[in-house]
Amino acid sequence: MKGKYLLRCPGCGRPFPDRYTLDCPSGCDALLRTVYAERRLTPRNLPGIFRYKDWLPIEGHLPLDAGPVSYESAGLARELGLSNLTITFSGYWPERGGRMETCSFKELEAQPTVLRLREKGAGVLQVSSAGNTGRAFCQVSGLTGAPVVVVVPASAAARLWTTVPAANVCLITVDGDYSDSIAFGKEVCTLPGIVPEGGAKNVARRDGMGTVMLDGTLATGRLPDYYFQAVGSGTGGIAAWEAAERLVADGRFGSRLPALHLSQNLPFVPMVRAWEAGRDAIVPAEDMPDAEASIARVYADVLTNRHPPWGIRGGVRDALAASGGRMYAVSNEDARSTGRLFADTEGIDLDPAAAVAVASLVRAAEERFISPEERVLLNVTGGGYERAAEDLDRYPVEPFIRVAAGAAFEGEVRDAVQGWLAEQEVAARA
Repeated sequence: MKGKYLLRCPGCGRPFPDRYTLDCPSGCDALLRTVYAERRLTPRNLPGIFRYKDWLPIEGHLPLDAGPVSYESAGLARELGLSNLTITFSGYWPERGGRMETCSFKELEAQPTVLRLREKGAGVLQVSSAGNTGRAFCQVSGLTGAPVVVVVPASAAARLWTTVPAANVCLITVDGDYSDSIAFGKEVCTLPGIVPEGGAKNVARRDGMGTVMLDGTLATGRLPDYYFQAVGSGTGGIAAWEAAERLVADGRFGSRLPALHLSQNLPFVPMVRAWEAGRDAIVPAEDMPDAEASIARVYADVLTNRHPPWGIRGGVRDALAASGGRMYAVSNEDARSTGRLFADTEGIDLDPAAAVAVASLVRAAEERFISPEERVLLNVTGGGYERAAEDLDRYPVEPFIRVAAGAAFEGEVRDAVQGWLAEQEVAARA
């Protein structure tokens, strides 16, 4: 192999160089994977996530000290009767070394994605989000100056804040839900010079999230037996599976893949229903009936993706099947109560999605789906909001445009975004 890595399609097996490539050039319905020249995991003396630079699809690094932090649980482990519970925390918790100032593991995705785009010279990034991802990309934009177009539901606009001024963000709010934001974001990407971030198709996002598995494994010296995370698109679960396969190939951390235990928030649980029914595709009428009303009732609305990469080659279904995994449907009440339990036993507040993951772990321990002696890795995907509010400045990201759900990207709206893009191009040349 020439260079640090190649991309490979798990459908046709074809390898090719990365040009910020999101899809198989042969047209396969599959998620591309990175294949790294370095087969052994060797942490670098670099800040944050870039400690794992050898297994990230980038050449350089950013001077940002934000990465996952792993530690052995005492309080929650004792409460659940688990002997070997490792928590990997992605949020703001200075005493533990947690320095993700937006309080979400989405920073693990944003940092390598922004750098990959810069290195490939592909254009201006467009991101659609339910809140946390958009906030993370706004934060990285503020820290690096990289321009970004962020599309979110209008109801999530208050979640778009940064801890440094972010002058190069074009925030578009949509009067609809997350899926409406995704649809409008695709329309924005018809404008020359704007590039889709790619979601699950973006190897930088997946490998960035995969550092949770790397960090948790290095903390204990071996792969976990079980991995717990709440999922909306399920991309984090795919990332954990891919990272675990690299660690198995390394040969020093064990030979068995961790069983993925993934959870969703009732009443919107399309992947849970598809998994339990044995379907290789999500059927809207069966798996997410009355989706709009269900989405409106969940505690963790960032987990409400209507189009997750479920049946695609290398997607969530494949990850669950390969690892011998399980899915959980978690009620709002259970998520809230276990969020309080985590705060009481571990000493930090949780993002609602992380609370859903903890609730699934509580159920697994109570119902003996997992062995008390085996190793468990709990991915706490966000937390520390209360502490961050005390310690850090917050700068709201003001909306640039507000549009209706289903609106066409044309006329004054298109002209306004095109004008913003032209200003960014002038500034870049200056």
